[in-house]
Amino acid sequence: MSKKPSDSLTIMTELVLPNDTNFLGNLMGGRLMYWMDIAAGLAAQKHSNTIVVTASVDNLSFVNPIRLGNAVHIEARVTRAFSTSMEVYLKVWGEDLVRQEKYISNTAYCTFVALDAKGNPKTVQPIEPGDERDQKHFDGALRRRQLRLILAGKMKPGDASELKALFVED
Repeated sequence: MSKKPSDSLTIMTELVLPNDTNFLGNLMGGRLMYWMDIAAGLAAQKHSNTIVVTASVDNLSFVNPIRLGNAVHIEARVTRAFSTSMEVYLKVWGEDLVRQEKYISNTAYCTFVALDAKGNPKTVQPIEPGDERDQKHFDGALRRRQLRLILAGKMKPGDASELKALFVED
């Protein structure tokens, strides 16, 4: 039985306090990555109904800083499930609660692996995209996965069928 990305939707909100900031009064990147890992892990657990571990985090670029006193909203959902792994999409935005302004901070993809009680990889249910946005994330997930595997040295570039299609004409 497959699940929809909305089944794993996790929204986490944190308040940026002085201990979370750098000397410029901005949220430290490491603190945000910590919160993102928690939100993504919760989404992966909701999808797999089991313990999960972080396998990789894709490029993480910060578009806008999140300031002291602002809220941080992290939205996470599983975009595609492979055999034992799941790709999770994260969208992060800040909110100035006084001015009532929301702004994008960053987006990222993480990969989690489901584990059984003995710590061995466990098969997870597939994802069935729910709407056009879900379908776009789902379609791109295989290319992103192949790129991750190449960068990790677990796949030869010549074996990446989805990536070859982007660069080689028939």
